[in-house]
Amino acid sequence: MKKIITFGEIMLRLSPPASLRFGQTRSFEAIYGGGESNVAVSLANYGLDTEYVTRLPAHEIGEACLQFLRQHNVGTHFILRGGERLGIYFLENGAAMRASQVIYDRANSSFATIQPGMLDWNEVFKKGGWFHWTGITPAISESAAAVCLEAVQAAHAMGLTVSCDMNYRAKLWQWGKPAGEVMTRMVELCDVLIGNEEDAEKVFGVNAAGADITAGKVFGEQYIRVCQELHLKFPALKTIAITLRGSLSANHNTWSGLMWQADKIFQAPVVDISPIIDRVGGGDSFSGGLIYGLLTFPDDPQKIVNFAVAASALKHTIFGDFNLVSVSEVEKLMKGDASGRVNR
Repeated sequence: MKKIITFGEIMLRLSPPASLRFGQTRSFEAIYGGGESNVAVSLANYGLDTEYVTRLPAHEIGEACLQFLRQHNVGTHFILRGGERLGIYFLENGAAMRASQVIYDRANSSFATIQPGMLDWNEVFKKGGWFHWTGITPAISESAAAVCLEAVQAAHAMGLTVSCDMNYRAKLWQWGKPAGEVMTRMVELCDVLIGNEEDAEKVFGVNAAGADITAGKVFGEQYIRVCQELHLKFPALKTIAITLRGSLSANHNTWSGLMWQADKIFQAPVVDISPIIDRVGGGDSFSGGLIYGLLTFPDDPQKIVNFAVAASALKHTIFGDFNLVSVSEVEKLMKGDASGRVNR
C-alpha cells in the first residue's frame, strides 16, 4: 500500500491540569497536536505507512516536536525547518455545563509564514497514494492557503486520492477571504469530504434543518440533504462523511456518524460517551478511521463508518490530541463490547 501523506500545522498544546481554569493554574501540561498530525498518528497506529509534512522552527522546541512525531512512527522526511516559532494553543478543559476554551497563539509561526515553492510536491507525492488536508491549513494565513492549494493541485494531478476535513475554525479565518471562497477551489479537486454537524453550514452555507446540537438532538436523517447538496456543489466527491455530536455537557456527549456514497447513506450506531477525558482530536480520529476503512475494506461501507465512529469514540477516553488505539481495540468496540473490563 502506498504512503498516506498529511499536511498542516502542529502546535505546542498547553493545558492546566485536570479541569483548572486558566486563572487558577500555576503549571501547564505540555504536549503537541494538530489536525493533520492527529490523522497521521491514527493511521500509523493502525499499521499504515504515513508521512506528515509541516514546517518547524530550527531550535530545541521544534526538535522536541519532531521527536514526538517520530516516537509514534510517523514519517517526517519532508518536514521543513525554518521560521521563528512553533505555534501554541492553550486549552482549558470544561466540566459539566462549563465549556472548554481554546486560545490560539500562532501568529507568525513557522507554518504561518510558509511560502509557495518551498516544498517540491512532486517529490513528496512520488510514493503517495492518499493526501489528506483540513480547512485549518488555509485558515492560518494567505501564504499557507497558497501552499495548500499547491499541494491539492499536485496530488490531484498525480492521481492520489485527496481527502479534506472541513474543520471550520472561526478564530482563524482572519486574513481577508472567507472560508467558502478559499476552500471551493481545493474541494473541487477532492475525492472525500469530511465534516462535523456544523462545518457544511459554516463553510458552504449548507445546513441541516431541525438539528439541535446543544440539546443532543442530532440525527442522521437531518444530514442526508446536506450530503446531497455538497455532492451537487462538488460532483467529483465519491465519499462524504459527517460526524454527529450531541453535546449534553462538556463531559457527556452522544456520538455517531454517517457516510454518503453513490447516493446511499450508511449510519453507525450512536455511542454514549460519559465521562469524556479529552474530546480534542475527536473529529481527526474519525477521519483517520474513515481513511483506514476506505483503504482496508473499501467494499463494506457500513463497516467503514462503524470503524470510524468506534475509533473516534475511543479517542474521547484518551488525554491529548492523538488517538492511541489499535485496530483490535476499535474492532472490540464495534462488536458491542463497551464494558471497559480489564484485559488480563
